Amino acid sequence: MAATEIGLWGVPLAILAGAIRVSTPFIFVSLGEAITERSGRINLGLEGTLVFGAMIAYAIAYLTGSPWLGVLAAMASGAVFGLFHGWICKFPKVNDIAIGIAMMQFGLGMAFFFGKAFIQPVAPHLPAIGFGWWSSVPQVRAALDVNVLFLVGIALAIALYWAFRNTRIGLVIRVVGDSSDAARAMGLNPDAVRLLATAAGGALAAAGGAYLSLYYPGSWTEGISSGQGLMAVALVIFARWNPLGCLAAAILFGGAGALGPALQSVGVTGGYYLFYAAPYVLTLVIMIVTSSPGRAVAGAPGELSITR
Repeated sequence: MAATEIGLWGVPLAILAGAIRVSTPFIFVSLGEAITERSGRINLGLEGTLVFGAMIAYAIAYLTGSPWLGVLAAMASGAVFGLFHGWICKFPKVNDIAIGIAMMQFGLGMAFFFGKAFIQPVAPHLPAIGFGWWSSVPQVRAALDVNVLFLVGIALAIALYWAFRNTRIGLVIRVVGDSSDAARAMGLNPDAVRLLATAAGGALAAAGGAYLSLYYPGSWTEGISSGQGLMAVALVIFARWNPLGCLAAAILFGGAGALGPALQSVGVTGGYYLFYAAPYVLTLVIMIVTSSPGRAVAGAPGELSITR
């Protein structure tokens, strides 16, 4: 049933549904990058981790019949990518941005090479919870079919927000991210903390990839990501390294990404495709606004490359 059958209400309804579906990978990748950057390291390789995680999740789900095993396998692969990235970056005079770009290309290449055999097979999808049971309108019920990973992402954002402020682990990550010298004075090993933080960030990014291949759009193709891993870096800066801010920004990006399809669903055919570029334009605007050479980025960890 077309969205046009419920009139103009179809636009906000389609944007709501799209924001929930499109934002989920952004949530996981941005939270993972927030953990990594809070420790004082940037990981631009998350695009490759996201795509490789999508491929691994789809392959394991197809081979085992369990989408949840696919998610776990993706997270394990993402952690390995993060560990490798973190291990290389601990050496003197190694630029984490350059290594991140190399890791991105490595992850994309590995995904495309090993994923060719899984383009045609159909893997089981992750389940969704229907919050629209109360409505008799099919579009409302469809819009409120919420994947479990979206709910996990919300809970994770709240948990990380609390952990950064109230736990020893959160304090350790923040201290290491703000000053390596202060961390060493406290008896901490900054390299070890950043290594584990980068691994955790990679695992979450790969979980976002698993969502792409196992729920929305729900298949494995080589062009599945559309740059979401790279956009998440801008999203984290926009959110000022705040997990709840990452959640809100991810939903904003998701809504922007859903604008074009929403207009198309209500019969807007003239120029609607320009709105497909909304997330990329938003990313560009954020990077311009937050990269002023005359002032520091508020809330940025002191050890990040962008602050030094």
